[in-house]
Amino acid sequence: MSKIRLGILGGGEDSLIGILHRVAANMFDQFEIVGGVFDIQHEKSLKFGEKLQLDSSRIYKNLDEFVEQESKLPEDKKIQAVSVLTPNFLHFPMAKQLLENGFNVICEKPLTTTYEEAKILSETQQKANTIFAVTYTYTGYPMIRQMKTMIANGEIGKIQKVDVQYYQGWINPLIHDKEKRSATWRLDPEKSGISCCIGDIGTHAYNMAEYVTGMQVDKVLADLNYLYEDNPMDIDGTVLLRFKDNIKGVLRASQIATGEENNFTVQIYGDKGGLKWEQENPNYLYLLKEGMALQVLKPGHEYNSEFALEGTKLPPGHPEGIFDSMGNIYYGVAMAIKDKTKHEGAYPKLNDGLRGMNFIEKTVDSHKKGNVWTNLEE
Repeated sequence: MSKIRLGILGGGEDSLIGILHRVAANMFDQFEIVGGVFDIQHEKSLKFGEKLQLDSSRIYKNLDEFVEQESKLPEDKKIQAVSVLTPNFLHFPMAKQLLENGFNVICEKPLTTTYEEAKILSETQQKANTIFAVTYTYTGYPMIRQMKTMIANGEIGKIQKVDVQYYQGWINPLIHDKEKRSATWRLDPEKSGISCCIGDIGTHAYNMAEYVTGMQVDKVLADLNYLYEDNPMDIDGTVLLRFKDNIKGVLRASQIATGEENNFTVQIYGDKGGLKWEQENPNYLYLLKEGMALQVLKPGHEYNSEFALEGTKLPPGHPEGIFDSMGNIYYGVAMAIKDKTKHEGAYPKLNDGLRGMNFIEKTVDSHKKGNVWTNLEE
């Protein structure tokens, strides 16, 4: 089959996330970037499109023009999928308009700025019957997929403890300066929604806890940290998790963990063993068994699952990184569009983003009500 024609909204020349998506889209030769709206300033967008050697007639002034012009094209020319890489507050209106016009969507997280918006998107997608992915990037790592498979196969037994941590320190230099914290879009509720830390990285940890265990969180109890009274957004927090069957867990997230870079760790303990993974050392999955030496599993070996091996592009000993992880998600989306999906969890779906938004709002609600247990909606 021919490559899937891909459009991109946002992700221009100065975008950190843009290059990650472009490389990922090209990784398995499943997508061809055709056009889009790369910047709010059309001249910048055109210049960047020229740099990517794209047809200037497919670089549009805004989303309305994008939808109008692409919809006029014959089916074998029209863009089929669109990546939404804009700031949080634009995710909902853009994704909704794309769904209503029949496009498949790949959207950065958090999905929207409110749970109500996320529910509307879910209803819109069901009517549109198109593919929708939310880029919880870390689910694409081969050894995370190996962890998911091992847990599903019962290799560590019945889960009895879930521990996820995501520590960064990038806000620390900004938060203590009133002018700087007021000028940071991540700390602006109008652009980010009701949460900074939990909404930005806490949702990755929450999604990962559900992804690898196959369980859903029922209740949360949150204690968030804002540091200053004039700062409306959390920048640190601890959330107790309660799954079905009274299985308990803890989620710790911080953007003021001074000196930390991207310290995302996942630890799952069952009654027969435990599994540990660290994003900064993603090629190592640690298997712990009572009375046995620590085992270290690595990608590319035959002892790994078919799901993990599908996402491994290099021979053993060659590092697989964040670009590979995002590439695996794009590959999962491509297979879904082509109706060739083989593995559950090949890409995060809209419902994962919906649950993420529910988690954000209930976490903030739990904190504001005095750190109380709060039920998540089904």
